[in-house]
Amino acid sequence: MSYVQRNYNIVEQRMIAQTDISLNIGRELIDSELNVGLLNFVIKPIVKSFYKYWSDNEARVGTLKQINITLDSAKLLVENGDISKEKFDDVINRKFPSYLKNDQTDRQCKKNHKHYKKLKDITKKLFISQLEECILFLQVNEEVKDYNELSIATFKTKEKALQALMRQLDYNDEGIAVVEQDDNILDVPAGRNIIVNVLRKGFELTKKKLIEDLDLIFNKKLPI
Repeated sequence: MSYVQRNYNIVEQRMIAQTDISLNIGRELIDSELNVGLLNFVIKPIVKSFYKYWSDNEARVGTLKQINITLDSAKLLVENGDISKEKFDDVINRKFPSYLKNDQTDRQCKKNHKHYKKLKDITKKLFISQLEECILFLQVNEEVKDYNELSIATFKTKEKALQALMRQLDYNDEGIAVVEQDDNILDVPAGRNIIVNVLRKGFELTKKKLIEDLDLIFNKKLPI
């Protein structure tokens, strides 16, 4: 197996695990949000059934496709040995429509909403950032056994790794802020305010965990 494929497999496994953790956090938050409020018993069955279907099917499947689109794009550029701006931009322009189609937030938004273009632009910036980071991961030609070792080999210092992580987290934050600004952008059957609260709280919990994991990786204390 080439080092590029080895790194691809390591990053893919890590990203899938992170996806499942985030979706599990969302499920728990939905329950806690629905247990508060006098009127929530009316919409609880609708919101719970919607979120369960969405997280079990659309969100997970769509996110896994996004992971593969990003990693396949990075692999193509690395193996071709040409990561010029022209080639990079060409891959972004060809692959972004598929990436967007599988985005879990985009799929639940009204495409005719006045803020949709802003959300779409943020999603493209996130894709670019993820692709840049995946290229760095796949280029590592050192002996590594797992994601912890690959992260250290890729970024060398915790500061550089945190900078890359925060760039992606900031784009996610911007996207959620657009939805918070006007939750009518969501094309959901009921409970928009609950779903927005879950998006925000879920993001903050996931952000906290990712930063904590980064500290543990560079202190060599995160379990494999």
